[in-house]
Amino acid sequence: MTIAIKYSLFAVLATLLNLSAQEVVVRTYDGSFTTYLAIAFGTFTGLVSKYLLDKKYIFQFITTSHREDLGKFTLYGLTGVTTTAIFWGFELGFDALIGGKIARYTGAIFGLSIGYSVKYQLDKRYVFAQQA
Repeated sequence: MTIAIKYSLFAVLATLLNLSAQEVVVRTYDGSFTTYLAIAFGTFTGLVSKYLLDKKYIFQFITTSHREDLGKFTLYGLTGVTTTAIFWGFELGFDALIGGKIARYTGAIFGLSIGYSVKYQLDKRYVFAQQA
């Protein structure tokens, strides 16, 4: 299986995990800032799952210590700031323009698709560029 196919499958999986985590929050919490809490929880869930999959199956990167792994995860998260802004922009934009959960999740799918394309290039160049 090519890296592009694997990466795409993992992006779809992480997107489904992200949206599922958001749905859990929406169904269990009905307070202030529900949408933002759901997006944050979904983002974290997607970030952790995608990091673990990318590190092992896309970049075949082996960390030698918990400290190195935490450093890589931190750098992975930092490269995700821009791509997260793209994702959140689309999700919140669709919510503001169209409204409703379906619109928001559709925006999330568009935003995550664009964001993951950018993220791969950033991770390849900066996060997993050199094996320890």
